[in-house]
Amino acid sequence: MFYTESEIIEYLNENDVKFIRLAFCDPYGCMKNVSIMNSELGRAFSTGISIDASAITGFGTVDESDLFLRPVISTMTLLPWRPSQGRVVRFYCDITYPDGTPFEMDNRLILRNAVNHAREFGVRCSFGAECEFYLFKLDENGNPTKIPADYAGYMDVAPFDKGENVRREICIALEQMNFAPETSHHEEGPGQNEIDFKYSDAMTSADNVLTFKSVVETIAAANGFHANFRPKPIAGEAGNGFHINMSPRKIGETGPDSDMKRHFMAGILKYIREISIFLNPTEESYQRLGSFKAPRFVTWSPLNRSQLIRIPAGTGEYDRIELRSADCMANPYLAYALLLEAGLEGIQMKLEPSEPTNKNLYNLEERDLEGIPELPYTYGDAADLAMSSEFVKRVLPERAILAYCKQIRK
Repeated sequence: MFYTESEIIEYLNENDVKFIRLAFCDPYGCMKNVSIMNSELGRAFSTGISIDASAITGFGTVDESDLFLRPVISTMTLLPWRPSQGRVVRFYCDITYPDGTPFEMDNRLILRNAVNHAREFGVRCSFGAECEFYLFKLDENGNPTKIPADYAGYMDVAPFDKGENVRREICIALEQMNFAPETSHHEEGPGQNEIDFKYSDAMTSADNVLTFKSVVETIAAANGFHANFRPKPIAGEAGNGFHINMSPRKIGETGPDSDMKRHFMAGILKYIREISIFLNPTEESYQRLGSFKAPRFVTWSPLNRSQLIRIPAGTGEYDRIELRSADCMANPYLAYALLLEAGLEGIQMKLEPSEPTNKNLYNLEERDLEGIPELPYTYGDAADLAMSSEFVKRVLPERAILAYCKQIRK
């Protein structure tokens, strides 16, 4: 662990680090970066490195295009797949205007504001992510095909599971980056995989999701596969979920608080329809919901995997609530900020959730489902709900809302 800029610069010089990647996240959850030489890191720390914001969709226009990347010391990590000579490290960055004022569309700033707001009320929340992805074969030119890596099923093993070695390499790379994966296995779909990682604070978890996707894509390509995180890459097969586990606690206490957890969950249930576009941000997202255990209805239950929120079996740090609607195209910083603020309002207002729905919703008749609120059916429905939401407007800058709801994405 490094604490000062001079300690980092000394470490880089001693370990033959030549290239520095300054990384950040665009409004849609995609990692971007600019590389600088080791000799430029001092300038990056003191004044930042400028970028053209007008080239990042949703960030800026040509008349307000200059932004600066400022590396965050605690996020430095070596990229283990790069050569040992002329090594490469990566920092996540805060983004500012030229005068040092924070850029309101900086994803880490938006999440940090939510974390600080929760702290004001004595609340902290740990997050853990479960990310699913498909592996597809490449053609002779190295382009992705629609042919899955295998036709194995849930938790199958080699030789049927062709992703076993890829997952192993991914987990090793993550460990070398001081990232703690917990479990990995083959998922339901052909060529579908899941790797779960350890709980952490909201910012670290969001950074880890971005890192995870980058590592998966890099290691998959090195093994001759294409990693696909899209919500429904194969029609008629299981979609890729981004299950978000949350453990709200009182600051200073390690054990669970059942009342706090219940109120937190009630806040999420109250606002889930209004924030769905940020959890399910593509047209394809809505093809996934309502099948293969991806929820359609706004319900909760202990253990039942057909629900929007379930309470998994777990004690201590694993006592949590699990949101099952999000998919891997979500921007983790925006998703966590909205969920944290929704849960915080539930705690402040002492909201109570509806009664649990202890039934398999996929097997019920239509008449038994009447009156149960549903998630938006389409991207357009989700956009309308977000645009009219006073809650969303309190949490996100207007530009972020427009980036999702007005289709300014390239």
